[in-house]
Amino acid sequence: MPAKTAPAKTRLPERAKKVAKPKQPPTKYNSTSPERVQKILAGLAEMYPNAKCALHHSNAWELLVATILSAQCTDVRVNMVTPGLFKKYPTPADFAALKPEALEPDIRSTGFFRNKSKSIVGAAQKIMNEFGGKVPDEMEKLLTVPGVARKTANVVLGSWFGKAEGVVVDTHVHRISRRLELTTHDDARNIEQDLMRVIPRDQWIDFAHRVIWHGRALCVARKPKCVDCKLETVCHAADKTWSTVDIHKNAK
Repeated sequence: MPAKTAPAKTRLPERAKKVAKPKQPPTKYNSTSPERVQKILAGLAEMYPNAKCALHHSNAWELLVATILSAQCTDVRVNMVTPGLFKKYPTPADFAALKPEALEPDIRSTGFFRNKSKSIVGAAQKIMNEFGGKVPDEMEKLLTVPGVARKTANVVLGSWFGKAEGVVVDTHVHRISRRLELTTHDDARNIEQDLMRVIPRDQWIDFAHRVIWHGRALCVARKPKCVDCKLETVCHAADKTWSTVDIHKNAK
């Protein structure tokens, strides 16, 4: 009889080795990413769909004067002063004929009335002498008018002429743009440049109006009303009064 041979062993498939997946580095937080900026813009639009300039005016000259008066003064106070002021001096020509001292009593309650009187009378004279009595609608020309810096020029260009040449940076825009980490700068010029880079140009005018309203309604300087804010989930400000997200110590 032939010798018995051992049955061939069936080769079992090797157990698949587990290959560890490489760990993905955490996504770096980008405070000015288009996605985050869009969420901020959408939240502001939902809260303040009809936001507009709070300074009462019926023409470009009145808006220019009101904006000069609003420096270090509330819009409410300015709106109390301007009706009587424009009734007394209806046109730029009427202001141009004044000496600054004659205007001081009419605007005293807005503060810094001596400097404001000089600026307004100087602006009226410049507009009468060089621009035919009409407020210019170009940034370069506006900046040559006494009392007009970029903030005032942006207010007039945006609110009256509908031209987006820059972003208005008042105290509210300054403070809230830093809280939302859209800028780290502390001066108006650089803040404006940062905002112009990250906010779409067709949103520059509305963005400023809405942030100003937001600063008055909810995002107040002391004890902001975070629980009622639609930007709460994208805001990491160090001084939040209520938060569902991480706090960033430099967001202030």
